[in-house]
Amino acid sequence: MVTALNPVPPLGIIDWDETDLYRFFAFAFGTPDPDRHHWLSHPGVPKSLAVLWHRLECEGEFPGFEWFPDYQAYEAAYIALFDVGVPEPPVPLFESAHDKSRPAQELVLEATYFYDVIELRVNPAVSTPDHLLTQLEFLSAVTYARERAATETKILDLNRLEREFLERHMLNWTGSACKKLQACPMPAFPVLFCVLIRLLRWRQEILARERP
Repeated sequence: MVTALNPVPPLGIIDWDETDLYRFFAFAFGTPDPDRHHWLSHPGVPKSLAVLWHRLECEGEFPGFEWFPDYQAYEAAYIALFDVGVPEPPVPLFESAHDKSRPAQELVLEATYFYDVIELRVNPAVSTPDHLLTQLEFLSAVTYARERAATETKILDLNRLEREFLERHMLNWTGSACKKLQACPMPAFPVLFCVLIRLLRWRQEILARERP
């Protein structure tokens, strides 16, 4: 049974077996707030991320994790990377900003079809269907539904839903975003995104092996 990440310390070492990894990364890349900064500043976070790095079999040695010294630096870096820029931020967190092979409306509509399967609704006042946080929250909701599925058929259906969403959406654009982020001289976020990419591919590999 996985649980949602409690965004309030005390932390220590994260028990990844009891943590919804999709929700963890939705938390880590959420809009800045003091509680999030405080949580990620905890001295146990680097060691916990190193454990996750090796658990997911990321390439090479864990590069270390250095969080921002204060909230103002964290907030400014987040805004400069993900929110502000001309004609767009250096690393937009929208699928449609990276995949130019299809109209943005088509990407958004298809994502919405996936969300409809589990009756997930996106609040347009808060986010959009092709935003990283929305997509991660959807995958977290699929995880939650699968844990409570009453039949093997339902579990297989949810596995297929997760696998197809990973392939058609998450892995469709996050690699491009990761490359852009690695070129930015900012702490913390490149490492977090690298581990996120590996999580997405790891889940894809597992689901592919379980494919009926």
